[in-house]
Amino acid sequence: MTTQTKGKIGVLIEEHFDEIEYQRFNNFFPEYGYEVEYISNLWNQDKLTFKGNDHTAEVTVTVDINNINPADYKGILLIGGYAMDRLRYQVHPKPGQPNQSPAVEFLRKAVKAMDTDNLKIGTICHSLWLFCADPKLIKGRKVTCAHNIICDVENAGGIVVYEGNQTPGVYIDGNLISSQHPGVVEEFMRAFLEEIENKKQLTSPAIVG
Repeated sequence: MTTQTKGKIGVLIEEHFDEIEYQRFNNFFPEYGYEVEYISNLWNQDKLTFKGNDHTAEVTVTVDINNINPADYKGILLIGGYAMDRLRYQVHPKPGQPNQSPAVEFLRKAVKAMDTDNLKIGTICHSLWLFCADPKLIKGRKVTCAHNIICDVENAGGIVVYEGNQTPGVYIDGNLISSQHPGVVEEFMRAFLEEIENKKQLTSPAIVG
């Protein structure tokens, strides 16, 4: 018997993903009725297996980012660690050409849906690196992130928000929910869930604390 779900949450992933986030996504969202589906560039393979930063967790991905539509998902999450840096790799870069990696192409579609069709996108820790691959995707957006990529985000045109001498745990700017690091993953997941279920009337932008 197939269990009815509220929909799918797509998680972009690659090698060296954050294992704390991975484990919590797998437990938290199904508890609230959502299927978690992992997505990656499979390089023309039927499946690929990726290991986390600590090499204690692994995930086998069968969904190729080239074959899906952001509209198929209730929300899109970009996992932390170094996975998004790997996903923005392009085989044949050319001078003046925007990043052509499959993941960045997918993110362009997702951001368009975020801005026009109410798709929610969640980023945590280092995962804004994927946005930084094309400054048009992040320019003028207010976000929080890990302190060690603040320069990358600001150089790409993003606006990093602050609470005193640090970035906030979670920040919401329209349909973009950003988070600082795995230490606040619980807060991040709750905020993302509330946004996709429209349970909380938050002004935009908003700091969640």
